[in-house]
Amino acid sequence: MAENHGFLIDHVSVLITDLARSRWFYGEVFGLKEIAKPRTFEFVVLWYDLGNQQLHLLLKDAPDARSPRHFALRVPNAQAARSYFLEQEVPVEETTPIPNCDRFFVYDPDGNRIEIIQWLEPYDPAKSGANQLDR
Repeated sequence: MAENHGFLIDHVSVLITDLARSRWFYGEVFGLKEIAKPRTFEFVVLWYDLGNQQLHLLLKDAPDARSPRHFALRVPNAQAARSYFLEQEVPVEETTPIPNCDRFFVYDPDGNRIEIIQWLEPYDPAKSGANQLDR
């Protein structure tokens, strides 16, 4: 098996079409901290700090087509997050259960799919995984 060379996710980028609307959604609804983009960037992009990773919102004329593509944000309490989003009138989409996990999806104003996930215990493929890898 190939060595992974220490790869870790650094950031995720999604397309947005309205700067103010997206700044409100990610900054106010999600409560993410906006950080300055690199001074060498001559295009419009919002950067948000996610601890040891970042979220980049790229302003474009049209959003991505809706699809199963998504990024996931881990939370300490998925039920509280679910209630919060419903209070904010952000629809919640339930999905296929994963053992020892509570998760659901929301969509940003441009239709970007976001998974909200709480691991009740670390994922153990030997205990919760399929009997074989997909081929």
